Amino acid sequence: MTVTLDQVVFVGFNKRVVALDQNTGEVVWDWTCPTGSGYVSLLLTDDRHLIVSVSGYTYCLDPTTGEQMWFNELKGYGVGVASLAAWGMSSASHLSIAAAEEAAAAAAASSAGT
Repeated sequence: MTVTLDQVVFVGFNKRVVALDQNTGEVVWDWTCPTGSGYVSLLLTDDRHLIVSVSGYTYCLDPTTGEQMWFNELKGYGVGVASLAAWGMSSASHLSIAAAEEAAAAAAASSAGT
């Protein structure tokens, strides 16, 4: 199933991440952390990077497919629940900007034809 990010919600628990269709609840993809266990911290940084941290192990998944892109064990930094942050706009902000740009272009085209 091919989805766009505005159609899914991500759920993390017990070393697993599941992408659900937000309209139907259908599982789009699921991923299980190969190391660590327990609480899952999630951060969607943009439309290509879903950062997942489980007990000090950090992964990057493709948010549309669940494919693991990279892994960093962060050796020596400890374990537990991670706090995640990234600089920049969220995917939702990108979608809002794109919608505003489309609306402005449509308004400009409409007024040009008047």
